[in-house]
Amino acid sequence: MAQPPAPGTRPVALVAGASRGLGLLIATDLAGRGHDVAICSRDEQSLQQGRDQILRCVPEARVHTMACDVADEQQVRDLVDSTEQALGPVEVAIHVAGIIQVGPWQASHHDHFEQAIDIMLWGPINLALAVVPRMTERGHGRFGVVTSIGGKVSPPRLLPYSTAKFGAVGFVEGLSAELAGTGVTATTIVPGLMRTGSHVQAKFFGDAAKQYAWFAPAASLPLLSMDAHKAASKMVDGVLTGRPVALISPLSHIGTRVHGLAPNLTAHAMGLASRLLPKGSSSEVVDGRTARERLSSPLVDRLTTLGDRATRRHNE
Repeated sequence: MAQPPAPGTRPVALVAGASRGLGLLIATDLAGRGHDVAICSRDEQSLQQGRDQILRCVPEARVHTMACDVADEQQVRDLVDSTEQALGPVEVAIHVAGIIQVGPWQASHHDHFEQAIDIMLWGPINLALAVVPRMTERGHGRFGVVTSIGGKVSPPRLLPYSTAKFGAVGFVEGLSAELAGTGVTATTIVPGLMRTGSHVQAKFFGDAAKQYAWFAPAASLPLLSMDAHKAASKMVDGVLTGRPVALISPLSHIGTRVHGLAPNLTAHAMGLASRLLPKGSSSEVVDGRTARERLSSPLVDRLTTLGDRATRRHNE
């Protein structure tokens, strides 16, 4: 088992799913707070770009990269081994990797759910199994998982996403209870929509262009989405202070409380929203960039201006 870091060295944080977007912001924030960081994703090129971006912001940090599919248990164990060999014992581990699939239930298939669950439920489980026992043996550690308000309230057109996120919420909240008294904490991070620029990476099906037309502005407009830098900082605060649950945005605070007090009302409201949103039966899945080209709407392009800026800044 790896030994604690020598006095005066930087603690080590591992962020799974950190080559771009929110994960990259979280890793950069941790580096700025004095951590050496390990980042992973499935794409080697984006990992190098993410590493370079972190070092531009925090030149003194050590940054370890490794390609890893969080759905693969052995790859995640290898990631933790590689990180501890390169940087030292992992003191902080945060799972951010995710996929957003937007489309109606009628056009969804088994593989949509399988992909979402593999990344956003098995991913956190695999990371916890690989890193938390090492933390408990040392008597200290911080573990966090970015879930979603979609793991507390299930909105229409995001059913595979919410299915995985509900599972992740249950896992991390239960893990937090299991770890009581060990010196290790597990934080369920619950954000709402954030301007990370991820609308271009989201997957759309049904009528892809029409689904993009409502989702992209919702993920970009200030009244509906939160600044990603502020969100990342709040997430790191929640994990480092060991909070069991970190509600990040006004939407996550309001949505969680309303659903808890009036679940039937919330379900009826989601049903009304579903009636208003576009449908479609096509099983073809396209990314946000392709959906935007098909839509070709100057109005939607204007409404996503802030999201597009985030795309460029956050390596999306």
